Amino acid sequence: MTAPIEQLINLLNLEEIEKNHYRATSPSEGWQRVYGGQVLGQALVAASRTVENDRQPHSLHGYFLRPGDMKVPILYKVDRIRDGRSFTTRRVVAIQHGRAIFSMSISFQVVEDGLSHQFDMPDAPPPEAVRDELDIRKELMTRHPELFEGHPLSTRPIEFRPIDPADLFNPVKQAPRQMAWMRTRGALPDDPRLHQCVLAYLSDWSLLDTATLPHGISYLQHNIQMASLDHAMWFHRPFRADEWLLYVQDSPSASG
Repeated sequence: MTAPIEQLINLLNLEEIEKNHYRATSPSEGWQRVYGGQVLGQALVAASRTVENDRQPHSLHGYFLRPGDMKVPILYKVDRIRDGRSFTTRRVVAIQHGRAIFSMSISFQVVEDGLSHQFDMPDAPPPEAVRDELDIRKELMTRHPELFEGHPLSTRPIEFRPIDPADLFNPVKQAPRQMAWMRTRGALPDDPRLHQCVLAYLSDWSLLDTATLPHGISYLQHNIQMASLDHAMWFHRPFRADEWLLYVQDSPSASG
């Protein structure tokens, strides 16, 4: 198991301090504030700990209320809203300094047969033909180290390969849509619950960048400030977060 993967698993290994209450920590380096995907993944872990194994998450909706403090543990409080024959509902609140920083509702469902369909796979080059974002950032930091102040380079657990990435130094206006291959940077254990929580962790990566594309701006500009405000996910089928997944992102509208 690689070091980044071991760190990710430890990040998602919450400590139960009493019934329905869990405690988690943040990485010691690499971020200026708590990454949104971390809170998503940890909140899903906390909720899953209170649900029988025959039920899988099928949807979640979360709201980021305040920036997270990396230096302070995060307390996750789970409310058992409903336990039905087929569906289970949980609400999780993440707390720091006595205040809520995140709130999420999660619905779990017993696995059942039903109608099934999905969109066709978009045309995309295979992941082997696309550069790793880490290699792109290394090259950019060598050329312009001053522009990456506050954006430290570290080997993260995400292997992210953007398809036709935007030029961060000379951004041009383009359609608000991008695609990328992603997976964890190493193999994970076979626990399906772990893969679901890891995908929640991965899902917040680069989403905000998509909204900048039609405006011809880049997060490297010092007058740009971005933060996730809410997040939703639906789980339709079994998957592995350590196998390549094509992440198609679009931004239908922006205002305010």
